[in-house]
Amino acid sequence: MNISLIFCLLVVVVLMLCLIWILVLHERLKRQYEALTESFYRVQELNGELRGQRHDYLNHLQIVYGMMELEEYEELHDYLEPIYKDMMKVGKAIRTSIPAVNALLMAKMSTAEANGTDFYVEVKSDLKSLRIEPWELCKVLSNLIDNAITALQEKEGERRMGLDISEDRESYLFAVSNNGPVIPEEKKGLIFRQGFTTKREEGHGMGLYIVAGILKENGGTIRVDSGERETVFTVRFAKEVKE
Repeated sequence: MNISLIFCLLVVVVLMLCLIWILVLHERLKRQYEALTESFYRVQELNGELRGQRHDYLNHLQIVYGMMELEEYEELHDYLEPIYKDMMKVGKAIRTSIPAVNALLMAKMSTAEANGTDFYVEVKSDLKSLRIEPWELCKVLSNLIDNAITALQEKEGERRMGLDISEDRESYLFAVSNNGPVIPEEKKGLIFRQGFTTKREEGHGMGLYIVAGILKENGGTIRVDSGERETVFTVRFAKEVKE
């Protein structure tokens, strides 16, 4: 009787462990599906915007040709300046080999613009050998960019932020900067804790905590440098070792 009872208990324990594992796996797959779905829609939006811009540029060329024929050079310069700025934003944002990242950057550029912030993107790496999954990288970049936009909301004067994507021999680097308020030295170790925020509104205090969790799972690191001129969050991922 005792042996049968022990066996039944062991079976129950094994089944419970299997159920827990299934639930954890289901939740993880659900998060991945949601991230992939979001990335898919972002890529669709990017493709639509690029098609729309191609159509607009054909119209712009006709106008430019007309101004040149009329020798209206000063008016031509004023007309081309915002078009060129917009074109450079798109060109720099779609230079990685990861479509989801390209689409994310386009979306965040629009968000920054809507908040009165100049967002400059510099891509110096195609990220071809990056080991982290695209949706995880998008979460990291999205939260860091949103954090920068939030930091600039109450700033008077010029609001400027940037993303520099580069690489060295050992790592890929993502530096998100903004010219917002200085982060005090004593708070640098606290900003990645769950729920920590300097904002009174609800809903803040999770972004950097999420970033820290993803970096921990993927062997990444983050450094915070903050001064009067700018604040920079630098994420580093080691390159894949080739056998």
